[in-house]
Amino acid sequence: MTNNLYVYNTLTRKKERFEPIKPPFVGLYACGPTVYGDAHLGHARQAITFDVLYRYLLSLEYKVRYVRNITDVGHLENDADEGEDKIQKKAQLESLEPMEVVQYYMNRYRLNMHALNVLDPSIEPRASGHIIEQQELIELIMEAGYAYEVNGSVYFDVNAYNAKHPYGQLSGRKVEDLLSNTRSLDGQSEKRNPVDFSLWKKADPAHIMRWSSKWSEGYPGWHLECSAMSTKYLGKQFDIHGGGMDLLFPHHECEIAQNVAGYGKPSVRYWMHNNMITINGQKMGRSLGNFITLDELFEGKHLMLEQAYGPMVIRFFILQAHYRSTLDFSNEALQASEKGLNRLLNAVATLAGIQVSDKSTMDVKALADRCTKAMEDDMNTAMLMGHLLSGITQINKLAEGKETITTEDLEKLVSLYHSWAFSVLGLQLPETSGKASEITGDLIEMILQLRTAAKSNRDFETADRIRNELTNLGITIKDRKDGAVWEIN
Repeated sequence: MTNNLYVYNTLTRKKERFEPIKPPFVGLYACGPTVYGDAHLGHARQAITFDVLYRYLLSLEYKVRYVRNITDVGHLENDADEGEDKIQKKAQLESLEPMEVVQYYMNRYRLNMHALNVLDPSIEPRASGHIIEQQELIELIMEAGYAYEVNGSVYFDVNAYNAKHPYGQLSGRKVEDLLSNTRSLDGQSEKRNPVDFSLWKKADPAHIMRWSSKWSEGYPGWHLECSAMSTKYLGKQFDIHGGGMDLLFPHHECEIAQNVAGYGKPSVRYWMHNNMITINGQKMGRSLGNFITLDELFEGKHLMLEQAYGPMVIRFFILQAHYRSTLDFSNEALQASEKGLNRLLNAVATLAGIQVSDKSTMDVKALADRCTKAMEDDMNTAMLMGHLLSGITQINKLAEGKETITTEDLEKLVSLYHSWAFSVLGLQLPETSGKASEITGDLIEMILQLRTAAKSNRDFETADRIRNELTNLGITIKDRKDGAVWEIN
């Protein structure tokens, strides 16, 4: 199989031609949610980014195993080695079992993802279901001399690792700098160095989520789960690991160290990270209290929202920026995305009514090549969307008879828009199919007939009033030689 896909590898800091380890198989792993609260816009960006990558690899006819984990244990407050488990804290506040919290928010997350038309992964493992695999990896790391036990807890020895392998290569950090920027432990911690991180934590008496181990009754550190689960399902070496930029350090940095220490070599070929969504230049996130949940966006129930925004508007908004660039939230940006989405969907609908000719004045192949090159260039969905939207001008000219197209080229044009917009970008037509949409269309056609009759009787005031009222309802009327056509904005 050949392709010209180039991806930006965070590890090497450059674009590299994508070459899977065992073609046509591709192993793709993306960090999923920590399920202790509703999904927000930041979660949507990460999920949609790797959904598009998954879709695009499938369109290139790769056999993709896509693994997206669920973090349901070991993720402490502020991503530290001390403090409360986020899920347990939520369970205690709401008088629930921790797994009740997990199941509730996992169900809600999946509903949100389905609304955004995010495909289900091939495998969706949970950290709590892979305690044995995590314990086995800890033993390998300890045998290799890169971890130590203190009072039933096990910590990764970053200094020991860094003496033989570069710790910080993914994020560009150096251990010396990390140490100089970290306050002294002053004998208050079990760790030998403040940069060391937990592999296994002994549970205190009040800790609910605990498992038996040779070291103590406790629970695994947060970083361990992805190392254990990714290699279990994708092999000791696999193709792509991704997540949000906020996971780059310490989470993914620690994963690299764990994998090299336990398995003797790096596991991941290409590291890919999407950038953040910001509000007024500040990262959107639950810890900062400035996030908007997806349900709030869909329902318009947030003080920062001027209206409700449908799932496809959110998806369009995210895709109109390159995944490695920051994306700033605003109502204006979402409203512009809504207009852009409607313009694109209306153009796709217009294709069905275009008359064919014996020659083409539109260069469909050139448009197709531009779209392909955009995606080959590190999944540049922003550029791809730009090409699809620029092609709408020619589609409208075809519909107006100002340009011509052959049957063969029209079929290619229809396939182009459906393949890129729906199959790869994952956009969807609005749910207006069925009897209701047929009635709506019939009503609009009947109103247009009344307008045509008014114009024939030279009652231009009535004709204009009908046009204006339809415009106010979001229906655009275009007069042509063969009659009027309409589209929903």
